[in-house]
Formats: sequence, C-alpha cells, structure tokens
Amino acid sequence: MNAQTSAVRADAAAAAPVLLREDVGEVAVLTLNRSEARNSLSDELLAALSHALAAIAADRSVRVVVLAANGPAFCAGHDLKELTAHRSAADRGREHFRHVMDTCSAMMQAIVRLPKPVIAAVGGTATAAGCQLVASCDLAVASTAASFATPGVDIGLFCSTPMVALSRNVPRKQAMEMLLTGDMISAEDAYRIGLVNRVVKAGRAREEALELARKIGAKSAAVVKLGKEAFYQQLGMNIADAYAYASEIMVKNMMARDAGEGISAFVEKRQPRWEDR
Repeated sequence: MNAQTSAVRADAAAAAPVLLREDVGEVAVLTLNRSEARNSLSDELLAALSHALAAIAADRSVRVVVLAANGPAFCAGHDLKELTAHRSAADRGREHFRHVMDTCSAMMQAIVRLPKPVIAAVGGTATAAGCQLVASCDLAVASTAASFATPGVDIGLFCSTPMVALSRNVPRKQAMEMLLTGDMISAEDAYRIGLVNRVVKAGRAREEALELARKIGAKSAAVVKLGKEAFYQQLGMNIADAYAYASEIMVKNMMARDAGEGISAFVEKRQPRWEDR
C-alpha cells in the first residue's frame, strides 16, 4: 500500500460517522464505526452514543436496542492517544480527563436507565471501557471470536470505572482477578462467570442478538420498561426493602391494561394483543 492510498483510506475513515444506526423493524441497531481505532471511545463517539440513546429513549417505535461494532474489535476502551494529547495543557489534562470520565459514566448509566432493553452483540475483543460497555448492557451475546479484559493495570491505569459495571455483573473474585491481572478471558469464560448470556458461532453475534431482541420486542413494552427499572432499583436495597418495593411494583403492574389482557389471553388460550400500557 503506497502513501497516497493510505491517505485516501484515512480521509475516508475520518469522513465516516463514528456511530451508525439502523432500525430493523422495532429494533434499533447501533454500530460502533471506528474500526481503524478498534472502536475506542473517543470524545466524538461518546457524544454520539449519548445522543443516540437519548433519541431512542423518546422513540416509541423502538422496543429493543442492539449494540454492535464494525471491525475485528468490539471496543478497545478509551482512546488513549486522544487522552494523552491533552497532557500538554497547563493542568496536565486533568479537566479533560474528568470531562471524559464523567461523560462516559453518564453514557453507561443512560444504558441502564434506558426504558428499553439493550443487548450487546460482541464479535471481537472488548477491553477496559469496552468491557464496561458490555457489562452495562442488559444482555450480551458473544461470538466464539470475542474476548474480554480490563487490562488497565498493565499500563499503570487501574480500570476503576469499568470496575463499577464489571463488579455488578460477575462474582467478586472473578472481577478482582480480571482487574488485578489484566488477563484476557475467552467468550466461554465470560459466559461461565456471567458476563455474557450466550456464546454463538463466529460471525453470528449480531444475528443472534437480533433474534433475542425480536423475542423481547414481542412482549408488552410498558411491562418490559417497568420490569427493567424495577430490576436495577431493587439491586441496591436490602432484602426487606426490595420485597416491599417489588410488591408495590407488582400491584402497579396488575393494574396495567396489558396485565389484564395478558392474563385473559392466557386463560383463553390465545395470543395477547398488547396496548403497551
């Protein structure tokens, strides 16, 4: 490849949007599109993800989200070249580093708060904040080509923010081993410890995630929204408070139109007709 060809490809990559959205029926597919940078979370990509999630939250035509990526890597975490470029600032980059971490943390929480389920379709490596991104999604489908790590400790930068999502997905000792060693784990090991829901053949993660999304999308959107919010709310409560809270949610759910329709459909042995309320 000559220098001119390299320059043309670089210009084309720079002109391409960093995040793609495709609506497949009632499923919004968001695709990370910085394959030349291993889909690392640049300022631009973090902003694009935040804006896309906000738009989807208000879009009643979308029932489920699939988060995928182009290229061999799902997401390599933060863009370290971009971060390092700010070390020449008078504050050695502190203000920019705080902005990036706050923006990234807000985006990860937006996934959790989104009133629609989010499914990660992981076909390649997911490291550091990329592993955090997978852990922040409600569900994850990984191909046999996928692998996961929180390797910040290897470069003197402990994966403290990825730790938040990781430690809420996998058992404590497995999370600590990933964080302290930085070792890469396979898709099968990620399934074993609960980081992903299922492992599929290489090249099939997106299709399998879409199939799972369609299955969930066939449920009442109102009930799924209520249940997702309740799931995350009760996690931080003691067991007595969790049961009291969940009991109130069940009563609220029982009063919903879709609960009445669903129960009637079950008794009458027919398919329910959801009104999403």
